[in-house]
Amino acid sequence: MENNNPKNSESFVSSLSLPEFPVWEKMRNSRNVISFDLELTARCNNSCRHCYINLPKDDPEAKKKEISFQEIQKIADQAVSLGALWCLLTGGEPLLREDFFEIYMYLKRKGLFISVFTNATLINQKHIDLFKKYPPRDIEVTVYGVTEETYEKVSGKKGSYAAFMRGLKMLLDNGVKVRYKAMAIRSNVHELPLISKFCREKTKDYFRFDPFLHLRFDADKKRNEEIKSERLSPREIVIIEQADSERYGALKNGCNELINPEFEHFNCNHLFHCGTGNGSFTVSYDGFFRLCSSLWHSSCICDLKDGNLANIWKNFVVQVRDLRSDKKEFLEKCRKCSLVNLCIWCPAHAHLETGSMDTPVEYFCEVAHARAEMINGALPK
Repeated sequence: MENNNPKNSESFVSSLSLPEFPVWEKMRNSRNVISFDLELTARCNNSCRHCYINLPKDDPEAKKKEISFQEIQKIADQAVSLGALWCLLTGGEPLLREDFFEIYMYLKRKGLFISVFTNATLINQKHIDLFKKYPPRDIEVTVYGVTEETYEKVSGKKGSYAAFMRGLKMLLDNGVKVRYKAMAIRSNVHELPLISKFCREKTKDYFRFDPFLHLRFDADKKRNEEIKSERLSPREIVIIEQADSERYGALKNGCNELINPEFEHFNCNHLFHCGTGNGSFTVSYDGFFRLCSSLWHSSCICDLKDGNLANIWKNFVVQVRDLRSDKKEFLEKCRKCSLVNLCIWCPAHAHLETGSMDTPVEYFCEVAHARAEMINGALPK
């Protein structure tokens, strides 16, 4: 109802965007399932240098392991019964799935908000027709570069830039809501200002870039060395963050929370202090339950294809979140660090880096300290 009384300009009606709606906080506090990610495939039509999950698009073993449509139906049914409102379809490249349309429509009919992560190179008219008739919450497109040379150096595929531009244009021309992200890596860092400009000119929503590259889920040594070669130095990371007014402003405004001296006296040996398993979970391309997309440690995953999600959510998640460590190096260096919120360190990332969930990672530590110096008004040497 709209208030038209000129003597009182205060309205009875207010508008809140979905992420701000109080129901999210109420549900999170009650440990209900709010959302879940479905990795529809580990395959991708690109071969990006920095990617942690991009098996070849025609990989027969990867395709054979993929969770079936029927299994997805069962998981979605259980997730909705536990309160899920939102599902992210990701990969790999989710549009490679031949049954993508069936999966999408089934989730829609369950009443779920749907987001899709894609490189946009496979977008065709059939996708456009689907998204126009049954709109997703959003499509998040990764931008590797805004010139053919840079884009294809990152993607590793000839012709991918033209396919990306065509697919993105189709989405925008048809009014599909698109968000943008980019990875800041050595192969495209020279073009990052242009990437940011390109993305921000094409959205009323948000653009984000991430300078942190995760190592691969399959521990492929050759590909992991390639990822490491694409990582920026701590100094390079803080320079590009400081140069981006939106990102730097967010870091400065949140510095009281990001740098917290109270953490130096934190007396706890729990591994997990993040929000993993509080409201969301991930289903891997081969049907395994994970508390988050980065957590691949064998003790923290379980087969969901034949499992009971309610039981997993009630019992298994609690067991994982109660995992502890008595490793002195971890307790003294990471658990009591005042810069923990400036650091990418977590048990999941530590496992990908070292094979252990309670081992400090020097690179992460160096980046956190460099960011702290930047926030405090100095650039690291």
